[in-house]
Amino acid sequence: MNEYESLAEKRIKSETKFHGDILHIVKDEVTLPNGNQATREVVRHIGAVCVVPVTDDGKVVMERQFRYPIDSVISEIPAGKLDSKDEDRLEAAKRELREETGYSANKWVDMGIYYPAAAYSDEKITMYLATGLTKGTRQLDEDEFLNVELIPIESLVDDIMEGRIADGKTQVAILKAAKLLGRI
Repeated sequence: MNEYESLAEKRIKSETKFHGDILHIVKDEVTLPNGNQATREVVRHIGAVCVVPVTDDGKVVMERQFRYPIDSVISEIPAGKLDSKDEDRLEAAKRELREETGYSANKWVDMGIYYPAAAYSDEKITMYLATGLTKGTRQLDEDEFLNVELIPIESLVDDIMEGRIADGKTQVAILKAAKLLGRI
């Protein structure tokens, strides 16, 4: 028996509690590794991408936008949900960068997967580093409102370490990009 098998929970039944435009909530009954049963409430999400776009002079294209669930304007890297589960993640990242910031990139590095809330959600965000940027025209969605600013990556690392950037995907992706670029 491998480690996964000794820790895995097995779904007995699943009941949809909410089916929304972005999120779907299910309540599952599972069998635990010790044979006992438990309930799991899970948020199902189509998936997303995020991008750390870095200019030739080491500045990151950042966004400031209002986030309704936390009733606050926060700093984030460009990101967005997939249009479908089967959408190519790199193509989605290119689309989000172009639409939200107007930038395109000629070099892309896949920095891996980030699970923002693995205890209750299956949302999977693929993180990318984008360099060789060219500025173009933004194509914001009708319901999208955000400001774009260029900030040195070293300043963002300091902001993360001092608690001034609270968004999890932004923290992880900026730190990974800074390490890959030799900036930390």
